[in-house]
Amino acid sequence: MKVYIMTDLEGCAGVINREDWVLRDSRYYEDAKILLTEEVNAAIEGLFQAGADEILVADGHGPGAINFMKLDPRVRLIRGFPDPYPFGLDASFDCMCHIGQHAKASTEKAHICHTGNQYSIDVTINDVSVGEFGKMTYCAEELNVASIFGSGDLAFTKEAQDLVEGIVTVSVKEGLVPGKGLDKTFEETINRNHAAIHIHPLKARELIRNGAYIALRKFIEKTETFKIKKPIQAPYECIGRYRASKDRPAFTLTYRHENSVIGLLNSKPERKDGVDVSDLL
Repeated sequence: MKVYIMTDLEGCAGVINREDWVLRDSRYYEDAKILLTEEVNAAIEGLFQAGADEILVADGHGPGAINFMKLDPRVRLIRGFPDPYPFGLDASFDCMCHIGQHAKASTEKAHICHTGNQYSIDVTINDVSVGEFGKMTYCAEELNVASIFGSGDLAFTKEAQDLVEGIVTVSVKEGLVPGKGLDKTFEETINRNHAAIHIHPLKARELIRNGAYIALRKFIEKTETFKIKKPIQAPYECIGRYRASKDRPAFTLTYRHENSVIGLLNSKPERKDGVDVSDLL
């Protein structure tokens, strides 16, 4: 049983805000990396206990957020990808898990939510709203890899359950900010969704270990339990709507691909609304 783990940082218990915990030069960044790595280790333990034979961990956070020296030595780590999507995932894997995942952009009561960056208002693929989890889940479906487990903030777990039938989730914190902030600028959005209630990291790891175990046992015993609730079919169209900032107006990016979600997400936009967005591509 070969398992792929995608990781991110914002969805970890104890990662409090963007400025102090998430950025490369944040004052608690090394502490945040340990929090993530220990949550990943907890999932690894549960997966091996459940019957995993091989695990690949993908460091999916922008500047990198896995402390390699503290990572479980039984697994391999991938960082640096020939193409952005699907970040080292291929058809040789049986299933995929997400650790430290945050909710998609504009999600109400989500903690440090975004899709790629804080410019994003919403991204859709064939009219289905997706975040970073959704993008990877559709890539995995194309490769016949099931998404079986995810941990992060409560809003993310609801997002995952809304997209994947049967997925096992663990909530490690709960965002408190109401509203979607659709009318907010980039600058107003960066620090908007930082209020949250966290569980203790030790408790979070216990829940993640148990959840990962349950998810893989469920997958092994009844694989067909896990399936996409919102199937999409070729041809594919991705539309991203993005916020205005002090440097540029709001803009929309449109991508198309005839037969592949992976090809779609690795393509260049066909339309940019005449706005220079080269720094975001």
